[in-house]
Amino acid sequence: MELADRAVGFLLSLISLSIFTYYTFWVIILPFVDSDHFIQQYFLPQEYAILIPVFAGVVLLCLLCVFVGLVMLKSKKKKA
Repeated sequence: MELADRAVGFLLSLISLSIFTYYTFWVIILPFVDSDHFIQQYFLPQEYAILIPVFAGVVLLCLLCVFVGLVMLKSKKKKA
């Protein structure tokens, strides 16, 4: 089981590093590259650089609130 945990950890680290590198390049470096450069075709428009993290944050916050609400409801039923 330890090997599987390491593999999952390595995979998650690799995915996180890839997303971080892509987003950093997209937000910090890409605005200084000409708009007709070929590298621009691999990235979404700049507006999405803000919209995607905000949307992901709202979804995460909603899921967290639902989880806390369900835990509170279950703990209330156990007391009664």
